[in-house]
Amino acid sequence: MRVITGSARGARLKAPEGLATRPTSEMVKEAVFSILQNEIGGAAVLDLFAGSGQLGIEALSRGALSCVFVEQDRRAQAVIRENLRHTRLEQGARLVSGDALGFLRAGTERFSLALLDPPYGKGLLKTALPLLAGRMEPGGVILCESDRGEQLPQTAGDFQLLREYRYGRIKLTLYRMPKGEEDNANSGLPGEL
Repeated sequence: MRVITGSARGARLKAPEGLATRPTSEMVKEAVFSILQNEIGGAAVLDLFAGSGQLGIEALSRGALSCVFVEQDRRAQAVIRENLRHTRLEQGARLVSGDALGFLRAGTERFSLALLDPPYGKGLLKTALPLLAGRMEPGGVILCESDRGEQLPQTAGDFQLLREYRYGRIKLTLYRMPKGEEDNANSGLPGEL
């Protein structure tokens, strides 16, 4: 596992031991950042269910302004800290120790890009997406990684499922607020599609 491009290009990243964390494959990670290439520069990123932190670290390496990593497993938290030190990307990073859903319910911080890669088969995305939508900036983007067979909702708050991409057993799902909703989210007026 390595950083693909940017300021930490080529840096090797560690993954937590055991089966509790499933790192995103290199092929899927390249696809994620190809899809998001125009969204990263200057973004306030949320890496929810962070695992090794590789998605948030890749975003920071590519010019994201900041990244909040949310992870409840202590071994994974230690790996995220080590990976951030190794890549020298600690400056824009903040690690939150705790449950992802609890973080979404309790906080007020807003994000322009959210990356969600929860454990498969537990229905976490269906619960997290509506909570997350309220924490996103107008015009923000949500990208979810899931098992190919998992059915995700068409909407999450004001965000709509824009596109799905399939890579073997893995599915990437992209959500975005429709044009017009962005302006209305700022004004408090109902939107038109």
